[in-house]
Amino acid sequence: MKLQILDICIIVTYLGAILVIGWVLRKKARQNKESYLLAGKSLPWYMLGLSDASDMFDISGTMWMVSLCFVYGMKSIWIPWLWPVFNQVFLMMFLSKWLRRSNVTTGAEWLVTRFGSSGKGVKASHNIVVVFALLGCFGFLAYGFIGLGKFIEIFVPWDSVKEYVPFSVSKEFVPHFYGIVFTLFAMFYSILGGMHSIVLGDVIKYAIMTVACISIAVIAMIHLHNGTNSLNIPPGWKNPFFGWHLNLDWDKIIPAANHKINEDGFGLFGFFFMMMLFKGIFASLAGPAPNYDMQKILSTRSPVEASKMSGFVSIILLPIRYLMIIGITVLALLYYNQLGIDNANGTDFEKILPASINSFLPVGILGLALTGLLGAFMGTFSGTVNAAQAYIVNDVYLKYINKDASTKKIIAVNYFTGVVVVATGIVLGFFAKDVNSVLQWIVGALYGGYIAANIFKWYWWRFNANGFFWGMAAGILAALVFPSIFKNVLPLYVWPLLFLISVAGCLVGTYAAPPTNEAVLKQFYKMVRPWGFWKPVLDKVIAEDPSFIPNKRFKLDMFNVILGIIAQCCLTILPMYIVLWLKLPLLITIILLAIIILILKKTWWNQLEN
Repeated sequence: MKLQILDICIIVTYLGAILVIGWVLRKKARQNKESYLLAGKSLPWYMLGLSDASDMFDISGTMWMVSLCFVYGMKSIWIPWLWPVFNQVFLMMFLSKWLRRSNVTTGAEWLVTRFGSSGKGVKASHNIVVVFALLGCFGFLAYGFIGLGKFIEIFVPWDSVKEYVPFSVSKEFVPHFYGIVFTLFAMFYSILGGMHSIVLGDVIKYAIMTVACISIAVIAMIHLHNGTNSLNIPPGWKNPFFGWHLNLDWDKIIPAANHKINEDGFGLFGFFFMMMLFKGIFASLAGPAPNYDMQKILSTRSPVEASKMSGFVSIILLPIRYLMIIGITVLALLYYNQLGIDNANGTDFEKILPASINSFLPVGILGLALTGLLGAFMGTFSGTVNAAQAYIVNDVYLKYINKDASTKKIIAVNYFTGVVVVATGIVLGFFAKDVNSVLQWIVGALYGGYIAANIFKWYWWRFNANGFFWGMAAGILAALVFPSIFKNVLPLYVWPLLFLISVAGCLVGTYAAPPTNEAVLKQFYKMVRPWGFWKPVLDKVIAEDPSFIPNKRFKLDMFNVILGIIAQCCLTILPMYIVLWLKLPLLITIILLAIIILILKKTWWNQLEN
């Protein structure tokens, strides 16, 4: 174990600080339901944006992205489009303000503004969103739990601590033991302090991560540019652009990397990219999934601040995160033989991050990096727990069990729900194979079933609650069944079929029931003001209120989205060019980014509206 006293002190101080935060903020969180779940909608947009970005900076995702950067090089910047990462651009430009105008607590509650509180399919549509939200939350909890266990095991070998543990743990469950220990810290401060403590904890964590990421990048640059070292990489590794085939051959360098490319199914990269883009655009148009990202948007003070918050996320997340990713990748490439990530089952590239940190970072910086990544796990975990609590308490307990519950009772149920959610996430973590398998199922299958119904709800007036339920039900059922049918196929490649099944469910369900109540549609359209296929509703609204101005920003919003995605790519690749010191590409990236910022200042920032 390389951890020294200074490193251990940094980690213990942080863990102690978040426990104090949760305990101190418990009174503020207990004022009412809104204060607990949404911090009273009182926090400034930049704090919520920083918290949202901090939640996305998780251990499991970073381990996965480092493994991608190592194997795929600069082309790895495209693979996170699986999420898709550019959904933040769609949120920034128009969807966050549309969502925030509803002034609700959860995505399920939002459906009342779109479909009303009565009618065929309304109750079912509400319930299906709750089911989807909880499936997603539990999936992310298992995903984070696996990553944390792999991460900690490298830093704290079981042989060094087992004599202090009053029971025995078999070798295969050591990561799970570590996961449970640190999960309890996250559970304590998030359940006690609610959204208030989650945001404050995220701010502290982000500050630590920033110092750690910059330090790692500097260390990597010193090692790479000392005049004696060079990267042993295949041709094309430094080129972010690609053709139909990936054309990266690791055979003479690290043959296991070729095996990973084949196992991932990304060799036909042009086709893979088109599928990601196709799915990503539809997923982004559907709006945020019912997770911590949506809860942060609903926690903002106003629609304008919701837009600013979503834009701020990419700016503060991507450059800092990729400084760490490229820094760790460079160190791992330079000293690959020292990492020890090979085992009897092959090479575990997901262990590159913890192995590199443990091997190459000096005392103090190691403690900061480890603390920041532990905080990253806790932030993501606590944000996901908060989202699950919101749905169970607001959309199940208060809706069906105890509508008139007192504030004291609601907070008590929140505490109990938080414990149950965490316990369920831990149990699921025991059954998941690895980080990548859980991730592929979440983004490729489960979220695929979410997309169709949630596109129609924004842009088509005739779509109703019955269509929403059957579209979501068909998509979720297909997402649960498909992995057993298409066992050796990347979920992304099956997504078009899943999408068509969901669309069919939407259309059949919609036309099997009458349109949504006219008064509900008019109220929704006037309040949210979306663009899309709303002309019959628009005509009725204008007939009643000739002064109403419809939303004609479709072309401008799409123009801004394209610029925003390009800018997001620039923010991603900028730190990679800095660490590798590729001067001409770096200069071009800076100039392009500056031009886009100037344009968006006029076409987006100056035109923000509530």
